[in-house]
Amino acid sequence: MPTHIFHPLRRLAVAAVTIGLAATLFGCTQPDPTPSESAITSAVGPTQFTDDLNNPVVVKSTGRVVACMGSFANMWELAGGHLIAVSDDAFDQYTITSPDVELIGDFSSPDIEKILALEPDFVIMTGASGGRGGGVAQTDLKPTLDKAGIPVAYFTVTTFSDYLRVMKIMTTITGRPDLYEKYGTDVQSQIDDIIAKVPDTSTQQTVALMTTYSQGTVVQDSSTMTGAMLSDLKAANLADVNQSLLHDFSLEGLINANPAYILVVPMGNDTAAAMAALEAQTKANPAWATLDAVKNDKYVILEPRLFLYKPNADWAQSYQTLFDILYG
Repeated sequence: MPTHIFHPLRRLAVAAVTIGLAATLFGCTQPDPTPSESAITSAVGPTQFTDDLNNPVVVKSTGRVVACMGSFANMWELAGGHLIAVSDDAFDQYTITSPDVELIGDFSSPDIEKILALEPDFVIMTGASGGRGGGVAQTDLKPTLDKAGIPVAYFTVTTFSDYLRVMKIMTTITGRPDLYEKYGTDVQSQIDDIIAKVPDTSTQQTVALMTTYSQGTVVQDSSTMTGAMLSDLKAANLADVNQSLLHDFSLEGLINANPAYILVVPMGNDTAAAMAALEAQTKANPAWATLDAVKNDKYVILEPRLFLYKPNADWAQSYQTLFDILYG
């Protein structure tokens, strides 16, 4: 568990504000691929780069870094960085090793007053737009941080190439190219080897990819994290062909499509409640048992650690899991 410690307010000129924030988990716009070497400059002094929202960023010191999303906190530590504060979700699915880490609230509502009071050298935030419950995006905190003279970078990670791009920037900041190789290019090689084993057939495996939570079920297309991995593995995502599935999930539509595989990612704090809600929509209907995926035992519940949260160092494991389901 994290340790809560008192830190005095040392920047008296900073005006404190409290802004609610929310961020989406997937379906984000994908930035450009891995930047060229010239896009990131790091000498003996500051590191300069452009973040995923095209904002110029200059990081002069990394002694006091705050990460406002769990996956980015984990990535920063994988890059050899140290953290002084994180959002609550950093401890949900990741292991944070920095000592005496403070909490600055949930990623959907970080405490801007506490962030300012910590006087960070650098703040890492999500560039994902929108927010749950009509909340405010983390990007709306930028003017406050800019006014305080605190560098902030916004990243958006949906696909492995996104992850690779951000790891390149982070390891350049920390001066650890060895960790970019370990957690970046080496993982890329593992993924390339997995994709190379996909059978060269004219018939693709048809897949219905769904996220379920206690209030309902959402179908994912190839623009999402897991959807993009399935696309890399040459699976045919039903939602790519039938866009209506994205807006109105129905058992009737699923039966008409009759996919070879049904893959489900439970979402939310209560996995049991999420699965109970899905079963009420599906298994309670006798037609559910007529689906090929159900009859052939191709109805698979995916592990949130690998398919809801960003897998980071375990991207290759996520790809291998999907490969084994589709072709093993």
